[in-house]
Amino acid sequence: MSGKLERLARKTVMPGKVVDLCQDTVRLPDGKIEQWDFVHHKKGCGAAIVPVLPDGRILLVRQYRPAVGEEVLELPAGGRDGEESLTETAKRELLEETGYRAERLTFLCRARTAVAWCDEYTEVYLAEDLQKTPSRHLDEAEDIRMEVHTKEELLAMIAEGTLSDAKTIAGIALYCAKQSKTE
Repeated sequence: MSGKLERLARKTVMPGKVVDLCQDTVRLPDGKIEQWDFVHHKKGCGAAIVPVLPDGRILLVRQYRPAVGEEVLELPAGGRDGEESLTETAKRELLEETGYRAERLTFLCRARTAVAWCDEYTEVYLAEDLQKTPSRHLDEAEDIRMEVHTKEELLAMIAEGTLSDAKTIAGIALYCAKQSKTE
């Protein structure tokens, strides 16, 4: 192998409302030219929140995800609206999906969803000192149930494979790792 992987061109094959299906023309390290599929996320990013209740338990949401055809337990999360910052997205999504506001919001990490074929990423935030508001503000298409779990329960779910959402695994694992350093 004498070269490196190089993108030569990208074209949109099928435009969509939220994502575009693109095709990249790439030169492989051996010089061969190939076509690779790529998904461009038009919003580009979103935010997920690890909401920690005063007793240390973590609030998650369960909702049906048509893309995988099942209900998924995950951190509250959503895409950025317009030009809002991802911190604003995190605050808005936390309030909309759970009915809580966070007095403290701390950036934890940027998680890239599927780097081999998609440019989407999610910034994950820790939400502490939560204050309950009178109600949630779910989007029209959302049917969300809240669940509360201990860190130990969530780590066991990750180990068992019953918690499968990548941003949720990243957020919970990083939160727990940071907690173990302070204990």
